[in-house]
Amino acid sequence: MSPVTPDRPSRPGGVSADDRPVNRAAPSRRVPAPRAGGSPRGRAPLPVAAGVAAGWAALTSYLPVAVVLGLVQLGTDSTTLAGTLRAALAGWLLGHGVPLHTDSGPLGLAPLALTVLALWRLSRAGVHVSRAIGARDTRSPRRALLAAGAVGIAYALLGVLAAVLVGAGGPDVSVIRAGATFAVVGTLAALVGATRITAVTRVLIARMPGPIRDGVRTGLVAGLLLLGAGAGAAGLAVATGGGDAADMIGAYRTGVAGQAGITLVSVAYAPNAAIWSTSYLLGPGFAVGTDTAVRTSEVSVGALPAVPLLAGLPRGPVDGFGALLLAVPVLVGMVGGCLLARRVARLAGPERAPQRWVEVLAPAALAGPVAGVLLGLAAVVSGGPLGAGRLAEVGPVGWQVGAVATAVVAVGALLGAAATRALTRSPAQ
Repeated sequence: MSPVTPDRPSRPGGVSADDRPVNRAAPSRRVPAPRAGGSPRGRAPLPVAAGVAAGWAALTSYLPVAVVLGLVQLGTDSTTLAGTLRAALAGWLLGHGVPLHTDSGPLGLAPLALTVLALWRLSRAGVHVSRAIGARDTRSPRRALLAAGAVGIAYALLGVLAAVLVGAGGPDVSVIRAGATFAVVGTLAALVGATRITAVTRVLIARMPGPIRDGVRTGLVAGLLLLGAGAGAAGLAVATGGGDAADMIGAYRTGVAGQAGITLVSVAYAPNAAIWSTSYLLGPGFAVGTDTAVRTSEVSVGALPAVPLLAGLPRGPVDGFGALLLAVPVLVGMVGGCLLARRVARLAGPERAPQRWVEVLAPAALAGPVAGVLLGLAAVVSGGPLGAGRLAEVGPVGWQVGAVATAVVAVGALLGAAATRALTRSPAQ
């Protein structure tokens, strides 16, 4: 007797449900076409993305200024919240290189620590806007420029607004100067982040000739090493005069919070002191007022304001073991040349090592002008007036620093590269 199987449900026409053909292909979905004149779905429009990114960059660089100036003015009875916020806006403008016109004269000495913070936040704004418009890894210079330009325009509007608010109840600020400065600073800083996230930087580096690429790299390394040496020398000088610096801070009768704020203001100007110290090591030195000079061969200063950073100024010309400081720039150039020769040898491979002299000496010679431009620009932005009196000239002279740095780094890099190349010659040669 055969087992009885249950009847299968059947479809009309006598075809059972189990006998139906199964379509295992994945269902196709229609992708909606991009809207004409609009941004792709899920992405912010360019004006919105640029406005939000620029506003966040401005806020994150403004808040530290407000906190520091709030601490400085905490001990004064006449301080109001509106006055503190307006003073913070003035300091924020000054950090971007916008001079302030006060009753005692122009104030144009920018705190470079704030400048570096603002540039970093603006570069991140360029990254965020490039991502928002879908330009990541597109290798499109046009889209990188579009994102950076949008950030620059939005940042310029914020600079104009800040200048108007400061001028309403504080020092005079040129609205046109503020707008132009913020547009340039915002665009250039955002362009750094935009070119990096869009991979344009990698394309430019890959298309650059090898000697030029190596020379630019060596010059930047040498310039940064010189700035590091200057920062170390400045820190050592301030630490040596730490007692005088503490007395200057204690002279401000502003309480603990106010003294902490004054210390933070000094920290904001620490990059300026590092650049001045680098100029001192190179030879041109710097000024702390009209008809003053601080060089390794001469120190001529008059009465100075009670600023803690100035406690580290040298008392006289360099003598004794201090003369060894004069060799630091040349040694830095030699280190850059040595690293250059080693890198060229590593990239060439053992079958071509050692390299031809031109492959090493040409980039070493180019490193000098690159370092000179970097240090010259740093010297220019590190100085500025502190009024119309004897402090109308503060800081180094940019072209002098750039010229000396070009010569010193070029000579040092050539010596270091040539020595390294000669020591790595094979016995066959």
